[in-house]
Amino acid sequence: MSKITINDIIFKKGKEKIIMLTCYDYSFAKILDTLNIDMILVGDSLANVVLGLPQTRLVSFKEMFNHMVAVAKATTKSLVVLDMPYVCYQKDPKKSLYYAEKFLKSGADAIKIEWFNRCPYVVKTLIKNKIPVMGHIGLTPQTVHLLGGFKVQGKDLIGARNLINQAKILEDLGVFSIVCECIPWQLARFITKNVKIPTIGIGAGKYCDGQVLVLYDVLGLYKEKRPKFVRVYKDIGEEIKKALEYFIFDVKNKKFPTIDESFSMKNKEWLNLLKVKDASIKKQHSKI
Repeated sequence: MSKITINDIIFKKGKEKIIMLTCYDYSFAKILDTLNIDMILVGDSLANVVLGLPQTRLVSFKEMFNHMVAVAKATTKSLVVLDMPYVCYQKDPKKSLYYAEKFLKSGADAIKIEWFNRCPYVVKTLIKNKIPVMGHIGLTPQTVHLLGGFKVQGKDLIGARNLINQAKILEDLGVFSIVCECIPWQLARFITKNVKIPTIGIGAGKYCDGQVLVLYDVLGLYKEKRPKFVRVYKDIGEEIKKALEYFIFDVKNKKFPTIDESFSMKNKEWLNLLKVKDASIKKQHSKI
């Protein structure tokens, strides 16, 4: 299978559900790339599930960059989308192009931008410079403090109209898709029907053109928060604990490593070492 392109993603709208998962490291990316995953999102959720930070806006450029490079090295088929960290575009929108170009030159295929008051300026700047952009509306974690916390967005008439307007602005600016996070399914369906680009839902119901989840949520690895929209498909956290308990037991009971799991010297070399052992030790002591 050849590398998925931006045009491939756009073409899937209304024809085939789009699959996107977050990923933050080489080993997981290798697994995801063997599957039917359209897009791998190097999400700023890295801040929470990997780095233990309380807010996504606290993740640094360097942290996102290093994890993105690791994912890109392992990915040959999926489209790699980089969640632009807060510090790289919201703190100073004029620097957005500088950072976006660094990400694309080092392996990212596209940049995801969360809606904020200067979002149109940033998106317009990036697209003008031929950088593919994915939009993000609804619950925007980087500016969640301005939304009254982690709450469903667009539940009333004014809120819904604002989100519809944001989606249309992003479409007109040229984004290739839009993430809709934590919005009513009716609103997500309406937006999906009224834009020509794919919508990717997370907590937005089944009518979006695709779905995205945090990989660590799907696998039951991150247990501090579990939103309503998360489905744990396999709690590998418990499986990992069991495996490590076996390891601990084997080490304490001298069952690991075995001879077959150890390296050895040729018997002749070992016997020669035994002959000179005492002399070598005395010689080393005389030099001290």
